[in-house]
Amino acid sequence: MDRQLNSHYRQVGKILVIVLMLNWAVAVAKIVYGLIIKSSSMTADGLHSLSDGASNIIGLIGIFFASQPKDSDHPYGHKKYETFFALGIGALLFFVAINLFKQGIGRLIHQVVPQVDIASFAIMVATTMVNFSVMRYEASRGRSLKSDILVSDSLHTRADILTSVSVIVALSAVKLGYPIIDPVVTILISLFIAYAGFEIIKEGSQVLCDAIAIVDNKQVTSIVMCVKGVKACHKIRTRGRQDDINIDLHVQVAPNMHVDEAHKICYAIEDAIKKGISGVTDVVVHIEPKEK
Repeated sequence: MDRQLNSHYRQVGKILVIVLMLNWAVAVAKIVYGLIIKSSSMTADGLHSLSDGASNIIGLIGIFFASQPKDSDHPYGHKKYETFFALGIGALLFFVAINLFKQGIGRLIHQVVPQVDIASFAIMVATTMVNFSVMRYEASRGRSLKSDILVSDSLHTRADILTSVSVIVALSAVKLGYPIIDPVVTILISLFIAYAGFEIIKEGSQVLCDAIAIVDNKQVTSIVMCVKGVKACHKIRTRGRQDDINIDLHVQVAPNMHVDEAHKICYAIEDAIKKGISGVTDVVVHIEPKEK
């Protein structure tokens, strides 16, 4: 089990390192050229990409803690550290959003006309294509590995794509003689980023607060009722991450059933649920006598 866990987090770590390198390359290109042409929206987008890299580092720290094996203080393991650090990515997005919002307001009051050229458009289009590829790759791998960190980080990158498109629009407006669009777009970018942070925090907090896991109770009942000796199933509760689902339920059996037989049914139910529903790691069965 520990080997599988370490293999899982090694895969997540490799993906984060690849994405980190790409994010930093994109960020440097946007920030440097944004400062050269004095475009606040392009610089803001570069800072957003830089925060993407920071979130990758947060993710790497998170999976280090999440990959630790179970111990006496953490009998359920450390997987929720991944979700906890995903909240850190959301908080980072809010921090970036607030600063960009202030910058946009400042540029509205004290206007600076950017010097837009063909190279600025080329950089924005190229970096947007890179971000799109990164987002699709990270989201796909995040879903397949059931990784909160990768899924959260892909949402971060998705926000970066939206803001990059907004910057292209802003540069076009400046070229057409409407420089005020540049700080306006910077403010819109900050709102996009804040919304992405809100989505990450909302999803992560649901896991940490033990909201209902995405498991169909009818499917659980169907699996349990196929176990020989089970008369009824009710009070099904689920919680946890997609790769660490905990289920507890009440099962009714014949009132005269011997405790040894009831114990075997518990094991059979646990085994059947784990085989039938992906991501289930713990099943607690409460045995009750079936009233006539």
